[in-house]
Amino acid sequence: MESEYLSDDGLETPEVGAWAEEKYRIVNLYDTLFSTGMKNKWECRVYIDLYSGAGYSRIKGTKKIIRGSPMIALNVAHPFDKYIFCEKDESLMSALKERVARDFPTRDVAFVWGDCNENVSKIMSLIPPHSKDKKVLTLCFVDPFNIGIQFEIVKKLSSKIMDFLIVLAVGMDATRNEAIYADPGNSQIDRFLGNSTWRQRWSEQRLLKIPFRHFLAQEYANQMAQIGYLPISIDKMKEVKSDDKNLALYHIAFFSKNKMGYSFWKDVLKYSDPQQTLGL
Repeated sequence: MESEYLSDDGLETPEVGAWAEEKYRIVNLYDTLFSTGMKNKWECRVYIDLYSGAGYSRIKGTKKIIRGSPMIALNVAHPFDKYIFCEKDESLMSALKERVARDFPTRDVAFVWGDCNENVSKIMSLIPPHSKDKKVLTLCFVDPFNIGIQFEIVKKLSSKIMDFLIVLAVGMDATRNEAIYADPGNSQIDRFLGNSTWRQRWSEQRLLKIPFRHFLAQEYANQMAQIGYLPISIDKMKEVKSDDKNLALYHIAFFSKNKMGYSFWKDVLKYSDPQQTLGL
């Protein structure tokens, strides 16, 4: 991602923690590798962002403004053929639309206003049909504020030829609310993982001193393997921590049914250190 910060354009710009810069650097690295590496292998490359936001974000406590995930994806050297942005906050969606129209007027962009959990059918209908003469590959970025994304939604989307880059908020949300979520009467993690049998496995892992966030991240990967994605271990995810107290916030995980996607992700993990560069 470009090192300089953006100017305030007067549109809605939500605040984010300083650690968001690391997250967006990783997103930029993968978007770039994916869009360039796949441009001659697929007739149509699609980018989906299920929690798009406003396109710009301001680092909390500063005047620094950075590109959010939609603008990062639009700005790659070899743009995707189709973009689908979903956002449930009307004011954020409005700001995103203005920024896209101003900065990328020629891109093929579709906007879906509302909760992605309730709009998955509409999102899927916007993906161009895959055919023998027009092969379609989709990259779906999932960046919720908590573990509110339902696994059933990811499962439905996976019926398309689709890779996922998912921010698993297992540190910033799940760990902080472990007692609440572990209560048998709470079904939040059941929906997040797509199963209700995790508590038994957690009781065993807990005795082994496995951190709750690590358990959930690995459980999620195991669930993705159940729907056809290549198995991964937690050491193949990128853990992001807060700058001030060094608290674990989330894991960024990549899922694909093809080994080539993981070769890109391996490079991202290698070069995610700001001191290193792929020469992009």
